[in-house]
Amino acid sequence: MAEQQLPPSTTASVVLDIGGEVGALVVELPRELLGRELDLFPLGGADLPVVHTEVRERRVGDGVVYAAVYPTVPAGSYLVEGLDQVFVVQGGRVTESRAAGMEPMG
Repeated sequence: MAEQQLPPSTTASVVLDIGGEVGALVVELPRELLGRELDLFPLGGADLPVVHTEVRERRVGDGVVYAAVYPTVPAGSYLVEGLDQVFVVQGGRVTESRAAGMEPMG
């Protein structure tokens, strides 16, 4: 049985569990990745599990973005599957980034 794709997220519909040495990562991605599950790999020899999340449509204000949200990420440096860039997550904060090469919104 195939997994059912979740509907778009709306404002305040994603719960982040951050604080202390744990942050969150939100990566805006191209629409072509909608529905893909992307792994998040820790760098630097950290003994942390690889986690994944689905790229979903996120309705924010008057616009739409496509993003992977990793809601509970220990502070450190990470790679997202398929992207050639490093994301640094700080404890107690939400790191928001756009995949390299994407055009600015608006």
